[in-house]
Amino acid sequence: MCRVVLAPRSPRTWGCEGSATFTAMTRLNPLTRAELSDDQGALWDDITRIRDVKTPGSDVLMGPYDAFVRVPDVGRHVWSFGAHVRHPENNPRLIEVAICTVGSHWRSDFEYWAHAKKAIQHGVDPAVLDAIRDGRTPTFDMDDERVVHAVTTQLLDQKRVDDATYAEGVALLGENGMIRLCAVVGYYCSISMILNLFEIELPVGEEPIWPK
Repeated sequence: MCRVVLAPRSPRTWGCEGSATFTAMTRLNPLTRAELSDDQGALWDDITRIRDVKTPGSDVLMGPYDAFVRVPDVGRHVWSFGAHVRHPENNPRLIEVAICTVGSHWRSDFEYWAHAKKAIQHGVDPAVLDAIRDGRTPTFDMDDERVVHAVTTQLLDQKRVDDATYAEGVALLGENGMIRLCAVVGYYCSISMILNLFEIELPVGEEPIWPK
């Protein structure tokens, strides 16, 4: 049986005896599946059935998911919304460009760390991701990535999108696609805020992207 091991103060360390531990700074005391109520446990089961988000060597959830299960009446809707914004109609390469742009805007280490890897898997040039991480405008070989990055950046920085960029976005994605992109940006802003509020940082051995 897995015994959770907690350090007396942050950073908190947990894992099964005899296994590698996982350490992260967090304001939330991580909950195991056995500690959850029926409603919390049901959401925990739904999440872990679909996504591999358990902390290595333990029975707690990493990233924002530990926060989700604490308030299942809210967390279930947030989780469901996330599943919808990752709709199959969305181009995963472009969605990851948008998500990484959001993560960089919020300087959310966990967000950017998790999705930069996915972006590379979907074909995004690492040089593009380096520029996004550093807050620079990338040099894009793929024009569709340039448009998505421009729409996302303007929404985040200017709270509006100018006519020319909007026209490029509609030409690329259509009006419905722009609605989907806006939903992605809004969802991952919420996730970044959760990660930042509770200081949910990277797994042990990973260097912070934006040191405090």
